[in-house]
Amino acid sequence: MNKLNSFVAIALLAITFTACKKSKEEPILVVPPSDGSTLTLNGLIGAEAGSAAGNSVYVDFSKDKSTAVARDSWDLGFYSGADFRVVLNNTTSAGAKVTTATSLAAITEADATGLTLAVSQATPAPSDFAYFDNLNGSVAGTVIPAVSSVATENKVIILNRGTGGGIAARPWIKLRVTRNATGGYTLQYAELKETTNFKTVEIAKDANFNFNFISLTTGASVNVEPVKADWDIVWGYSVYQTAFGGALVPYNFSDLVFLNVLNGVTAAQVTVTATKTYATFAEADIATTTFLTTRDIIGSNWRITQPATGVRTDIFYLVKDGSGNVYKLKFVSMGVGSDAGTRGKPVIEYKLVKKG
Repeated sequence: MNKLNSFVAIALLAITFTACKKSKEEPILVVPPSDGSTLTLNGLIGAEAGSAAGNSVYVDFSKDKSTAVARDSWDLGFYSGADFRVVLNNTTSAGAKVTTATSLAAITEADATGLTLAVSQATPAPSDFAYFDNLNGSVAGTVIPAVSSVATENKVIILNRGTGGGIAARPWIKLRVTRNATGGYTLQYAELKETTNFKTVEIAKDANFNFNFISLTTGASVNVEPVKADWDIVWGYSVYQTAFGGALVPYNFSDLVFLNVLNGVTAAQVTVTATKTYATFAEADIATTTFLTTRDIIGSNWRITQPATGVRTDIFYLVKDGSGNVYKLKFVSMGVGSDAGTRGKPVIEYKLVKKG
């Protein structure tokens, strides 16, 4: 009986000690969002022209962080959300066409005869939009159809990997995507001329990211977008649109800024007035602001090209990140015209207006 009492006493003591230990654990520290900063976005890889900057640059305001990624380092992005979608690399102006074939062996170089799958800077046409993913950033607007759970419904795609902004031409690719048994994707691809040398890559979904990106040069995953909660805007070169011949057409643009709408980032453009400036805009002014989910609300609007290229001083922006933090954002320079700085390395300034 004494042994039993001793055992119970020891057990109670252990439980008490454990409870005390847990009560003394350090609390999890939550890092507050940045109050604001000034950043230079490094779009240049080497000696390329600033108007054809080789990097896309992702920015996280709350962490004062920018991440530069070579535009030609990836070819396809595989969506990690509930849908099964694959995006093209708009930053190289990659274009694609869906065929009726379900076997790579059935597609040869002859099937690309007459195709451009590219932006024409000289004679663009509205019909060319069919080569490119929807510019609004929606995963429902991809050239490659939703990847079906029925394998035979997934067709072979012909892909021009793109030469936009000085990217060197690379062999065209034929590819086919199906779903795999683990909830991800199976990618099969080869150069158009190949008849048997087909490569296969298994791609998993990762809920921490919008997409898992793949290089068709290496067949490996590539770090492109940061974790989806860790970026708000991306600056760089991309397919966009312009008015030509009375209609909108696809066109290659420099210095574009897009929102991370897939993680809930929204924004608003604010016109400078005598009583409302970047310096004076405060939290109380947010009440009259309408935030939009428009991916290109900043787009190329932050700069002008006539009569001279440079940043606009008559507007600034509000950006609400996925955590509800609201920042006011202005573009300081882009290294053109009267701007100081270097083309391809724009300078931005931002300030926390309201903590989420």
